[in-house]
Amino acid sequence: MKVLVVGGGGREHAICWKLRQSPRVTKLFCAPGNGGIAQIAVCVPIPAAAIDQMVDFAVKEKFDMVFVAPDDPLALGLVDRLQEAGIRAYGPKANAAVIEASKAFSKGLMKKYGIPTAAYEIFTDVNSALAYLETKEMPIVIKADGLALGKGVIIALTLAEAKEAVVSMMEDNAFGSAGQTVVIEECMTGPELTVLAFSDGNTVVPMITSRDHKRAFDKDLGKNTGGMGAITPGADLTDAQEKYMLDTIFVPTIQALKNEGRPFVGVIYFGLMLTSQGPKVIEYNARFGDPEAQAILPRLENDLMDIIDACLDQTLDQVTLSWKPGASCCVVMASGGYPEKYRTGFEITGIEDTGKIIFHAGTQQINGKLVTSGGRVLCVYADAPTLDEAISSAYEGVHKIFFEGMHFRTDIGQTIPGGIN
Repeated sequence: MKVLVVGGGGREHAICWKLRQSPRVTKLFCAPGNGGIAQIAVCVPIPAAAIDQMVDFAVKEKFDMVFVAPDDPLALGLVDRLQEAGIRAYGPKANAAVIEASKAFSKGLMKKYGIPTAAYEIFTDVNSALAYLETKEMPIVIKADGLALGKGVIIALTLAEAKEAVVSMMEDNAFGSAGQTVVIEECMTGPELTVLAFSDGNTVVPMITSRDHKRAFDKDLGKNTGGMGAITPGADLTDAQEKYMLDTIFVPTIQALKNEGRPFVGVIYFGLMLTSQGPKVIEYNARFGDPEAQAILPRLENDLMDIIDACLDQTLDQVTLSWKPGASCCVVMASGGYPEKYRTGFEITGIEDTGKIIFHAGTQQINGKLVTSGGRVLCVYADAPTLDEAISSAYEGVHKIFFEGMHFRTDIGQTIPGGIN
């Protein structure tokens, strides 16, 4: 099979890495890819959101399957366009990807179908939003409605912070058009948990649980990032707890989308909070999480291509997922200053000395040297029989890598993100 993966980050490197293991995948391309992906796939310099260009390339090259991995091209309808052009494409169509592209839509869907989530209100007028805040207790959560690279959520501890967040989003356009509508919701309390699942539009099959660490600094301090590291499993759940989440959240979500004429085919991300009242949905994503994908895919023992086919052929109910026993940890190495201003172009050394699986996020090859090219640069992965061993092993790899200004958290897997959201 000739396969194209759309995207160029750590998640896409993990997907390419896993697809490369399939005996059925004989030719692997990635657009735009990165310096690490280039070692296992042919990289093509087409931006992920360049829909027309991507479709033209896929048709010209006659790909057997295109895996659309990032949120933007999914929301822009790349899967729709590819399928209309006769290309087999994996990922939700735009009318299903809206569960991530619009928080207002996703909250409305949960409310309509009784899926547990935080109480909320939606605003398109800044003065109405500010007046509403005057009536609420703090802390409170302010969310930009649209896509904001995982950073459009602010937990305001005081009324002043809440008002500043609303003005920043709605008047100062801190997140562009994504913040023209805001969702203001109650603060839930408890540890956070991520559950990714495959779906064919009818059946949903959860993967192993994971836990992302979004804050930039140790002890969950600093600004939200796209993710500074992840572990699996994300929590020690009983069979009864897992069944409860399947029956009250996972299956109802897939059925709700189907009922609304928006069947979801692809990978769906359930961002959960384990509250004292039970698990509740913080957010949905319409694709693999990053860096959760990097922590999960190396433990998947199935051929990923077989799972993709089952999703596209609506035969996922015949698939049983198999996982490498134990635990895993991945630690993100970022550019100094991320998620705010940072510099790039610094040479990266030491990767070959780690003996670890390294997923590249923001790297490129220039004049034979690997250099930084983004905020999140590398993701160092390790697995082991226990979580403590996996964490130690991942950090052994981290400490052998160097680039100027590098930044990473030292407590991935040792703190429990959450508390409030």
